[in-house]
Amino acid sequence: MTVRDLEDHLRQHWPTIRDQLLQGTYQPQPVKRVEIPKPDGGVRKPGISTVLDRFIQQAMLQVLQRDWDRTFSGGSYGFRPGRSAHHAITAAQGFIAEGYRWVVDLDLEKLFDRVNHDILMSRIAKRVRDVRVLLLIRAFLNAGVLENGLVTATDEGTPQGGPLSPWLSSVMLDDLARELERRGLKFARYADDLATLDAVNPQGVLHDLNASLHRRLRAVVWKQWKTSRRRFSELRRLGVSRDLAAQTVGSCHGPWRLSKSPALHKALPTQFFQQLGLVTLHPAAPAA
Repeated sequence: MTVRDLEDHLRQHWPTIRDQLLQGTYQPQPVKRVEIPKPDGGVRKPGISTVLDRFIQQAMLQVLQRDWDRTFSGGSYGFRPGRSAHHAITAAQGFIAEGYRWVVDLDLEKLFDRVNHDILMSRIAKRVRDVRVLLLIRAFLNAGVLENGLVTATDEGTPQGGPLSPWLSSVMLDDLARELERRGLKFARYADDLATLDAVNPQGVLHDLNASLHRRLRAVVWKQWKTSRRRFSELRRLGVSRDLAAQTVGSCHGPWRLSKSPALHKALPTQFFQQLGLVTLHPAAPAA
């Protein structure tokens, strides 16, 4: 059905559609998957809802957004009434004018594809009491995807392309925004891109990033050693005592947990990575 045909369709079928909505039995149709090339390579795969489903989503959005939008974080600019990417840029420029200099640019990869339906619905249910509305939102989330003539069930994600999807993402991301506010960070979010600015302790930010990177590298090295025999010999070669090396190799914990262990800190300090030619983000970072 085309947009032009929707008006006549509603004149004929609206009583039935209205009854289904009020009774909580309306069943949305699967969204049609399309591919749109990205400027930097790859493709974006939005899901285009039917004209009728978009009409119903837009009606829901206009009611839900009116009640929710004013409660969202002031640092969020994506797909909100009266806000745009230009406003996010202006806010970031204002932070710079205030003296903020250190910027962390974040992109939440595949946000729309990976939203957990149960977590999202639990957030909505805290403020929406009408079970019919909750059932309808869940039905839109689970409507499925039509691609190459086949329908695939959807148990996660909010397909881009429908009017309701950006609002759902804002609901999901509001906790992140509140946590950034709690930490005293200035930020501007548009869609799933986020820039946070910190002028209070930039060296502390670099230190934390440096420590996180080195921990990840320790986990990678531990995986590369693979066998217990190899791990034990490498730890001993890098100055770890026999007892501590044996204790670490015999641990039931995985690489990420062990990357914070005394043995790996001893064997793989900051100097180890510097000798490999890796750049240290925080020159004053401690050796461990």
